[in-house]
Amino acid sequence: MSDNFEKMLLLSCCAPCSCAVIKTLAEQGTDFAVVFYNPNIRPYAEYAKRRDENERVCRLYGVPFVELEYDNERWCELTRGLENEPERGKRCSICFYMRLKRVMEYAKENGYSAVASVLGVSRWKNLAQVNDAAYQAAAAVGFKYLEIEGRKHGMQELRASLIKELNLYNQNYCGCKPQNDKGER
Repeated sequence: MSDNFEKMLLLSCCAPCSCAVIKTLAEQGTDFAVVFYNPNIRPYAEYAKRRDENERVCRLYGVPFVELEYDNERWCELTRGLENEPERGKRCSICFYMRLKRVMEYAKENGYSAVASVLGVSRWKNLAQVNDAAYQAAAAVGFKYLEIEGRKHGMQELRASLIKELNLYNQNYCGCKPQNDKGER
C-alpha cells in the first residue's frame, strides 16, 4: 500500500472510510499521521462526531491525529452556485481540491514528504475524480501525492468488519448539505 516516501499525511473524511487503511498502514509500520480537514461537513455537531470517531480510531492504532481548522465559510464561498450539483459533480471536484491543497500545504510546512487520502473509499465517491483533484493540488503546491486503493484486495471486507467490531458511528451522507437560496441547509 505504501510508496517511496519518508513520512506520509493521510487525509481522512471519517472513521468508516479510513479505518481499514489506518489499520493496514499501522500494521505495516508506515510512518504516517492522519489529518482531519473537512470544512464541508455540516452541521458542526456532525463534524465533531466524525472528528471524534476518527481520532478514536487513530488512538486505537497508535497513529498521530491532526485536526486542521473548520473553515465552512470558505467552503461555502467556493461551492456557491453549485448547491444542486449531484454527488460526483462539479461541487465534489472543488471540495476535493480545496481540502487536498490545504492538507498538502500543511504537510509541506510540517516535514511530511507525501499526502494520501481516503476521500475515494466510499462507494458514493469517484476515486478517479479524487485523484484528479489531488494531482492538481499537488502540482499547485509542489508536493507528492500517493494514490491509495481502499476498496480492493480485501479492504472493503476489512472496513465492514472494523465498522462492526469498533462500533463506529457510520453517517448516512457525505457531509455537505449545501445551503439553498434562503440560506437553509
